[in-house]
Amino acid sequence: MTMRLADRRCCGPWLAALAAAAAVLPVVAARAEAPPAAAVTLLEERTLPEFGDKEALVLTVEYPPGSSSLPHRHDAEVFVYVLAGEVEMQLAGREPVTLHAGETFYEGPEDVHVRSANPDVRVPARLLVFMVKDLGRPVSRPAEASKESAR
Repeated sequence: MTMRLADRRCCGPWLAALAAAAAVLPVVAARAEAPPAAAVTLLEERTLPEFGDKEALVLTVEYPPGSSSLPHRHDAEVFVYVLAGEVEMQLAGREPVTLHAGETFYEGPEDVHVRSANPDVRVPARLLVFMVKDLGRPVSRPAEASKESAR
């Protein structure tokens, strides 16, 4: 099929625009940001003098669609209740679990939380967390940090 001069003038700008878009797409994809990190909201904080130097925290954690946390630890007794959505959880040395609204999860002071993620790319996941930890210790820290260096 032979293209007439009039056809080339009509399609030329469209082809040039398409070529320009194709050249830009890899750059745009490379600049796409990772999903935002989980949002933590402290609801209550109380010292527990009758238990030594301990404190209790109640907080919510919201994982935006498709987001996750880096491996971390809490150095605390942590009780999690899934309020909405679903979340994948895994502790070092254990099988991963997928929790749905109404289900619970526990991690102890020595546990390393290697996976905590919202697998749904459309719906946020929301957790209620109750934690008992040493007074003044961080709520969370990277998994690779030693317990002694966090003091």
